[in-house]
Order: sequence, then structure tokens, then C-alpha cells
Amino acid sequence: MTEAPEGMLFRDPDQPLPARVADLVGRLTLAEKVGLLHQYQAPIPRLGLGPFRTGTEALHGLAWVGPATVFPQAVGLATTWNPDLVREVGSAVGDEVRGFHHKDPERISLNVWAPVVNLLRDPRWGRNEEGYAEDPWLTGVMGTAYSNGLRGDHPRYLKTAPTLKHFLGYNNETDRCTTSSNLPPRVLHEYELPAFRAPIEAGAAVAVMASYNLVNGRPAHLSPLIEGELRRWTADDLMVVSDAAAASNIAGAQGYHTDHPAGYAAALRAGIDSFTEDDADSNPTIERLTAALERGLIDESDVDRAVRRVLSTRFRLGEFDPAEANPYNAVTAEVINCAAHQELAREAARQSIVLLKNDGLLPLSTTKVAVIGPLADTVYEDWYSGTLPYAVTAYTGLVNRLGAHGAVFHEGVDRIALRSSGGYAWAVDRQVGGPVRADVPVAAPEAWFDVFDWGEGVVALRASANGRHVGVDDDGTLVNDRAQPGGWVVTETFRLVERGSGHVVLHHLATDRYVTAGADAVLRADAEDAERATEFTVELVTDGARDAAALAADADVAIVVVGNHPMVNGRETEDRASLALPAGQEALLKAVHAANPRTVLVVSSSYPYAVGWADEHLPAVLWSSHGGQEYGHALASVLLGDADPGGRLTQTWYQSAAELPDLLDYDIIACDATYLYYRGTPLYPFGHGLSYTTFEYGDLRLQATEVDADGTVEVSVDVTNTGNRTGDEVVQLYTRQRRSQVKQPLRQLRGFRKLTLAPGERATVTFELRAADLAFWDVTRGGPVVETARHTIQVGRSSLDIALTATLSVRGEVIAPRHPVDGPLRAIDNDGYAGTVPLDDVPGGIDAVGAAEPAGWIGFERVDFGAGASAVAARVTSRSREAAGARVTLRLDDPVSGPVAGTVTVPSATGRHDWTEVRAPVTGAAGVRDLYLSFEAPGATVSYLTFEENKESGG
Repeated sequence: MTEAPEGMLFRDPDQPLPARVADLVGRLTLAEKVGLLHQYQAPIPRLGLGPFRTGTEALHGLAWVGPATVFPQAVGLATTWNPDLVREVGSAVGDEVRGFHHKDPERISLNVWAPVVNLLRDPRWGRNEEGYAEDPWLTGVMGTAYSNGLRGDHPRYLKTAPTLKHFLGYNNETDRCTTSSNLPPRVLHEYELPAFRAPIEAGAAVAVMASYNLVNGRPAHLSPLIEGELRRWTADDLMVVSDAAAASNIAGAQGYHTDHPAGYAAALRAGIDSFTEDDADSNPTIERLTAALERGLIDESDVDRAVRRVLSTRFRLGEFDPAEANPYNAVTAEVINCAAHQELAREAARQSIVLLKNDGLLPLSTTKVAVIGPLADTVYEDWYSGTLPYAVTAYTGLVNRLGAHGAVFHEGVDRIALRSSGGYAWAVDRQVGGPVRADVPVAAPEAWFDVFDWGEGVVALRASANGRHVGVDDDGTLVNDRAQPGGWVVTETFRLVERGSGHVVLHHLATDRYVTAGADAVLRADAEDAERATEFTVELVTDGARDAAALAADADVAIVVVGNHPMVNGRETEDRASLALPAGQEALLKAVHAANPRTVLVVSSSYPYAVGWADEHLPAVLWSSHGGQEYGHALASVLLGDADPGGRLTQTWYQSAAELPDLLDYDIIACDATYLYYRGTPLYPFGHGLSYTTFEYGDLRLQATEVDADGTVEVSVDVTNTGNRTGDEVVQLYTRQRRSQVKQPLRQLRGFRKLTLAPGERATVTFELRAADLAFWDVTRGGPVVETARHTIQVGRSSLDIALTATLSVRGEVIAPRHPVDGPLRAIDNDGYAGTVPLDDVPGGIDAVGAAEPAGWIGFERVDFGAGASAVAARVTSRSREAAGARVTLRLDDPVSGPVAGTVTVPSATGRHDWTEVRAPVTGAAGVRDLYLSFEAPGATVSYLTFEENKESGG
């Protein structure tokens, strides 16, 4: 970096931050400022500014930069239910970011893109591993803890600049750039926003990344909530960055604006400050923003506002201060994977393990265990994990504790040969691999392939010749040179498609091509359909389940370790279709159990599975996320009783995917989703997890049995370890409102406390419950309300294992009927709907509602028309050809058969932002009635209604 001239105010650390930022912004040319709006910010030598880049991935360790400490996945960190531990992990990751930055400051950014606070609404989401919980409050607690660790505790300087991902309503990979998340006001304010608000309001997170999807018909990068909510939660300059290539989607895949200058301008005006586009090439972004300036779509003040936020982050990181003033500059590369971080990784993995079922088999007291399964002797990295500096597998961890003769291992996968008319497929035995051919006459060892079943028919093939996986090169050639399936595009997965008569063809998933054997016998994925593919006969060389079962039969206990590969079937860009274990893994489990009933199932996965058979038949079941480099040590300590299983689930484990709503339906209230509203019986409930000891709850007491809406009440309970071992318990506090104007959660987490108690030890746990936290979003007036109501106070071991209850009466409000003649009645603020979706009213800056199917409707309960309404004015538009000229019928009391109060005809529109106010007479609308709007055709859209009072009524 070039030294700046003396006397520049922005270089004076004694000056207030706003003054320093303003001084620097004032010294920049317009072109220089525009250049600072890209992820890769060029140096400005004349002012002594060095290069700067946003974005270092640091979700559960430092990713993509080489070996670094790998902690359990984020969902695993959350299952510790230990915010202090999560903060320690965040601090260690922040230290390692500083360490890498110390040796390579241009490559390693101090702006970290973590944590992810998207809610785990649906376990089929491909990025489930990245989030913390399905509960918004718990997610906020864990997100705040991790962010606090990343940012450090210095009063002036940031260790790193944490960035919350991904704002907003982002829970599907399927068509993620073009799908719109439906977030009615209550779901938005009660469920989606709180997880983002907590870390920002606490000052823990200093930046946010916008998400790929649309929300209520509007690209998330253009959401008015960026300014209207996010930035309202902090007095600091909050930097908002775009996700990779997402700004280009606005005028691209989303077609929301006509060209890129217009799309970029809209994003800048909406509050995006840094554009993550075209990797290190900032020229396209600069060109588009410059064109937007020239066309008057933005002006210099829009640029200045964004630059101020970007530079404010750089100032807080200490970039423009003397190096010796910032203590974080002293952190060096020696901290990376240091002994303290290794022990922290072990402790985090230990506390994240959840005991789902135990009939007394655990903890083990045995001399010989068989460790079996495709995940028994491996530790996987995921897309956002660091590069493992070393890995302790489940098998290694048990060998380290039991000795070489105390544990035996079998992978439990089938070994096959593939025979074509031209010969067997075979692979070279060189470590570097080579092209796979099909021309040897006998199934020798080089013609053997191990089959890994990753579910939904997806398999990976590992060549016995050199232990490397088979992948597909850029030219379509099959080669055995891959350590594992991996990469942004996974080229190592196939389906074996049956063709009849015992034949199969290989379908390569990444290219959607079928495998053929060419004239040179080399296998290539180059056929467009199965008819042109080479047919193979699958010959079983080794039955993995049979051989594993034989090994298990000779052991005291069998431990079967199964789960997912983080790069296959459930990852970024790919959701799951099912919750079932891969068929091959389920078959292995059943075979081992048949041979040895003393079988323990260990699930190591990024998400929940429907393991109902195991829960019914096996004596013990455990789960952990992919646990990082110390996973095996942690697992062994729990299995053998050195540590109590301290983990608790942070999302519901369902019996099957049939119990879930549509993946793209985000309205958890309407579709009874998550533990908050789910009415069925889960396999394992939110908050579930067992201990090796027992606990008794007693003497639940409330400081007061009544409280005002602005009051606080203490809730206390005694917890005693009644077993003979020291153990961990997570005491959980839930509430349920008994009566309400609206549909309320069946239960909602309000607090928790993690305890470690010795045998016979008792502790009193006290929670502070704020009545204001019992509020919900009142759509009749657009704000939170605490109703006058009784609430059931529940404490227990999980959301469904409640030990004690009490009743608290809250003196709040009684929600009055709506008065539509006093102001607009917004369509989005409806009380119920069918066949409609939330959409955008951009000129109005609000959300609207449009019909998704004929006869779709929205309803408003308890509408007080007073003496009567005589007319209505409706802001409407048509979003489809059939909507032009369609009617929106106003009915009273029933959406189908209720009396008609009026009819509005929707005119044709010239574009999505072309709105019209249409007036119509109203009859029969007097007193308090339920009002329904029935849409004749899909695409008919209403933003709001205004009613005129009948002036002729009255005395």
C-alpha cells in the first residue's frame, strides 16, 4: 500500500468515525467510488488505499484457503445448545482468519461471510447443514454468539466483519433464483426477521448478504426490508453485499428489469452496497453502474451512501489506523490449527452428539466392537468447511480408546464388476488413475468397483485398482482419479438404470449423459439417451452387507455409521426429495442387526433422516452433524461414557417426507409446519436428546401469576440429577397462548439453560420471561400486540417432553375490529387465503396479493363497516392475459356463497408495474362482517382497498 500524504483527516484515529469516513469519501472521484462497489476493490495509491475484497467463507472454520481447523457443521454447533461454546468457536475461526490474513492480506478478506441464519424450516433444504435451527429465537441466539466470536470484543476494532446470510426467506435450492418465497406479514415478522434482527441489534453482525430468491414476487436484492427493517436495527453503517451473480439475475433469470444497468441501479437504490459479480473482474459492474449514472437511474448520492457503508467496515477493521494500535494485527499464522483449537474442535464435536434412543446398551462396557458402514472410517468435508488438517474417524477414535484388538472395521459396501459385450470395465492401478475401459475378458481385481449408495438412486463408484473414485473429465471420459465426490459441479455420481434382462446402463448425473464404450473401449458419458448407451451386466463380487454382518456377529457390539455425503443429494443447488436413508445403508443396518441385536446406529449427516425402523428395532441411536477433524475422538468418548451426550435437536425429525408441506410453501402458519405448528407425532421432537443419567424436575414457580404487557416475570424450577452418573441436561422453557384472535403456535421456545450436574446434585434454574416477547404481529394495524390472555408455561426436556406446567395471565389488549373507512385495507394483511400468492407493488412500495388459480380468495375477519360503505376504490393490476377484464368480487361472510357487496373489474396492464385504481359501488356492507375478495382469474392482483362511508346514514 502506498503511503498517504500527511494531514488527511481520515488517517487520524482520534477523529470520530463518521467524520473520517466523510473525509475519505469527499476525496474520492466518482469513478473511484464506483470502483469500490465491487467485491474486488482496486487500490487507490494517491490516497494510500490498498486493495480490499469482501467475502471469506467462515461457516464452521475457514474455507477454501488451505488446511485450517474444521469444527462441526453449523447445525451441529447449534445442537450443543451452548452459546458460550459457539462464541468460542467463532472466536477461534476469527483468529484463524486473522492468521491467514497476516500472511496473505490481499487474498484473505477480513469481511467473513458467516453465519447463516436462515431457518431450518424444511429438512429437505439442500443447505440444511449451514443453518442453526428451525426456531427463530434459538437461531438468533446462536447467530449472535458465533458473530460475537468472529467480531471480537475490542471496543474499537473488529477482529473480522461478520456477514449474516442470506436475507430473506431462503430455504430452497430448487430453482432458487426464480422462485418466490411467500411470506405473509405474520410469517415475516414472527418467523423470518427475528433471526436476522438479534445479531444486528446486539452489534454482533456488521453486514448482511441478500439472497438469490424473490420474496413476495420481488427479488430479495430489491427488498424494501433492507432499508425498512435491517438498517433500522442498528445505528452503525450496515454493509449489504449481493450473493454471487445475483445482481445479474435481476435483469437476467428473474426478468424483473429490462437490462443490467436498470437492475444494478435498482439494487443500489434498495440498499445493496457491494456487488459480488464476475469473480475478480470488476469491469462489468463498473460499466453497468456507470451506465445507470449516465441514464439518470441513480445519482452520485446513491453511490456515496453505499461507499460510506463499505468504507465504514474497512475503518472498523483498522485498515486506516497505525498497525500497532490494533491488537488483532498481532495474530499470526501460528494460531491456525493450534493445539487449543484442536481441543476446542473436540469439545464442540463432543457436545454436539445427540443420543436419540437408548435402551440401556450405552454407554458401552465392552472389549470388542465392530465398526461398520460407509461413514465409519472417513470424515467428509462439505462445500463451506475448511480443508481438514487431519481427520479422526469413528473407527480411529474407537481404536485409540480400545486398542487395535478392541475394534474391527468393515465398510459394508458392495463390490461389483460391470460386464459389457466387449468385456469388463476396468481401471488402471496407478494412483493418478486413467481412462476407464471395457475390454478385459475376466473380472480381475482391476475390474472391481465399490458402490456407495447415497440415496435416491445416486451412487458413486470407487475403483478397487487404486482406491480412487470414478469421475468424468471435461471431454466426457470416465477416469478413476478422484479422492471423493466434490466440487461445485459433482462429476463423480451416477445412476444404474435398469434396462431389463438383467442389464443396466450408467447415467452420469452432472452431464445428463449416458455412458458408452467407444471403438477404443474407453468409457465416455456422451449418449443423449439410454437407448444409445452401452449395456452392462452387474456381477456381485462381494456382498458388503453379508460380510459386514459376519464381522458383527463375532463382536460384542456392532456400531453402524451411516449418513450422507455432504456433496451429494442435499447441498447447495440441490434439495432432497426424501428423508429416507439410502436403500443400501438401510439394508446394511438390517443385516448387521440380524447378526447382532446389540447394534448401535450412528447417523452422521447434514440433516434429519426418517430412521423409523432403527428407532423401533435397535437398542440405541445417535446423531451428529459431520463433526470435523476431531469427530472420532468425540464419538468414542460419548459411546464409551467418558462424556455424557450433551446435544439436543434443533429441528424436528419427521416420520417421513409425507408429513411435510410443499418445499416452496413458506407459510408455516397456514401449512402447520415446524415444531411451532406441526400437529402430528414426530419421530424425534425439537429439543430432544437423552442423557446417560436421569433428571427430576420439581417446584415450578412463577414470581407472579399475572403480568402487564410491559412487565417481566421470573420462572424458576428445580432440577435434580437422580441417576448415578454426572450428566448434562438442557432445561427448556416453552409457552402457549390458550385463547387468541389468531392461530397461535402450539408451543414456542422462550429460554433454555444447559446444566452439568453430579449425582444427587440439584440446581435452581430461573428464566426471565418478558410479556412483550409473547406478542404476535397484528395484521389489523401492522404492528406487534400482546393480547389479554392466559399462557401455559411449560418446562421440560424437549418441546414434547414437558415435565411441569403453570399458568400466567397477561393483561394486554383486545384486538378491535378493522375500520376500513378509516384507511386503506391492504390485501397482504388478510386473515386467511386460498389459491392466492403474495406479490409486489413496487410503485406503492408494499406487498399485494394475486390469484394463483381461478376462484382464489383472501378474507378479512371482523370488518366494521359502521353505518355502511357506499363505494370502494381498489388498486389493481393484471399479471396475466386472462386477468385482463377479470372480476374481483367482494363477498360478505363466505368466500363462495356469501352475498355480493361489490365487483371490481381488473383492466389490462402494460407491464408488471402498471397499476390502476378502479372504483365500484358497494351494497349491504354495514356493521361487523367478514369480508372476502374472490378472484375470477389467475393473475388478477389487488394491492389495497379504500372504502367510502355511506354519507346518507346516521341520525
